Amino acid sequence: MTIATAYAKITLKSPSKKALAHLAASNLKTVRVDYFALLKEQRGLSSEKLQTECSTVLELYEELQRRHNFSLKHTSVAVALNDEFADWSKTICESDKVVFIPPVAGG
Repeated sequence: MTIATAYAKITLKSPSKKALAHLAASNLKTVRVDYFALLKEQRGLSSEKLQTECSTVLELYEELQRRHNFSLKHTSVAVALNDEFADWSKTICESDKVVFIPPVAGG
């Protein structure tokens, strides 16, 4: 059998509902988020693992801000991705560690 003959025998089927659900879920990634100071207080946790479809650290912060009513805008918060300070446009991937660091006061 030639490659052309074998290719001609391939039937294309529409994806099943299960396959479509799997594709939709494939955008989910599990990340660890650490909170400090005011954000830790507002969240009630110092860290958590969560699943998200967010692509960037900014999208993640905005999602968490809505979910937990964080009072600080992202412009007042520093972000670190995998133990390095990062720009808000950085892409997050499976198993990343994201740290949101609000301004600290003291003397």
